[in-house]
Formats: sequence, structure tokens, C-alpha cells
Amino acid sequence: MSASDKLSAGMDKLAGKAEEVVGKVTGDDSKVAEGKAKQVKGGLKQSAEDVKDAAKDAFDR
Repeated sequence: MSASDKLSAGMDKLAGKAEEVVGKVTGDDSKVAEGKAKQVKGGLKQSAEDVKDAAKDAFDR
């Protein structure tokens, strides 16, 4: 996983968590849902990159 991909996935997760917290504090259920969706997006990005890394490692052997 490249550093920029790690950063992008991490930023999606962080932004999502922040949006979720803001939604909870303000009582805005749509913000909570959007925040959770961004966290999932970040997790999926990270998982995809992990698969790429595993495939690269297997190919390099």
C-alpha cells in the first residue's frame, strides 16, 4: 500500500468519524449516516490496497 493510498483511506475514515460525531452532537441523523458511510469507504479502500499488496507479495515470490 503506497503512502498516499494509506493517507487517503485514513483521511476518509477520520473525516467520517468526525462527521458522525458532529451528527450525533447536533442530532442530525443524516450526518451520522454520511459519516458512517465515509468510514466504510475508507475501510474498503484500505482493504482493496491490502489485497493488492498481498497479490504483489505472492507474485514476487
